Amino acid sequence: MKTAVIVFPGSNCDMDNVRSWQAVTGFKADLVWHKQAAIGDYDLTIIPGGFSFGDYLRTGCVARFSPVMKEVARQAAQGRLVLGICNGFQILTEAGLLPGALTRNRDLKYICEDVYLRVENNHTAFTSDYAGGQILKVPISHGEGNYYVDSDEHARMVQEGRIIFRYCTAEGEVTPSVAPNGALDNIAGIINQNGNVLGLMPHPERLSEEILGGTDGRALFTSILNTLNAKDGGLLI
Repeated sequence: MKTAVIVFPGSNCDMDNVRSWQAVTGFKADLVWHKQAAIGDYDLTIIPGGFSFGDYLRTGCVARFSPVMKEVARQAAQGRLVLGICNGFQILTEAGLLPGALTRNRDLKYICEDVYLRVENNHTAFTSDYAGGQILKVPISHGEGNYYVDSDEHARMVQEGRIIFRYCTAEGEVTPSVAPNGALDNIAGIINQNGNVLGLMPHPERLSEEILGGTDGRALFTSILNTLNAKDGGLLI
């Protein structure tokens, strides 16, 4: 199994994802520099968090023009898995691989804290090891996580089950006041129509091992592993 973690100038969660992927699954991940115009085929491509190109102009809007993004788009079009975390989510929306946009947080301040998420759809390649409605506690770390999409696309996303994570209370209640960044409909993570591209603002890689303080993010990586394992006829383990 081949996994790539894309590195842009300003990425700061690249090694976190390499470490978490290897620790959870036992498989290594390759660091891929953003200027590489041809990277070969990967089963999974992770676009990590950070501040690509210093978040100048708008988050993700410079990174989308990096040569490697044509390769990421190609992989996605072929049905290969693509995961964007935090800045990676922002880059995926800027590149048109996911709908909508991430704008400034509601209070215009950078937020770094643990939040609660509710798993809205566990029938995906990224969430099959979670229970539907499961409550997770996962850290966020961003200044522009206020997700917005137009009403027509939002309605389609709801109908098609493409809202994967929502911000909630510790008891699982979803109300506008608990969305730390003001995101529309408390949206914390979404998937594309084909189900192979996921973007989320929280950082599952930061809670994937007990040594990190918890494992609520671990099942995202094991879900991916199981999906790829099943795709390859169960030969990976």
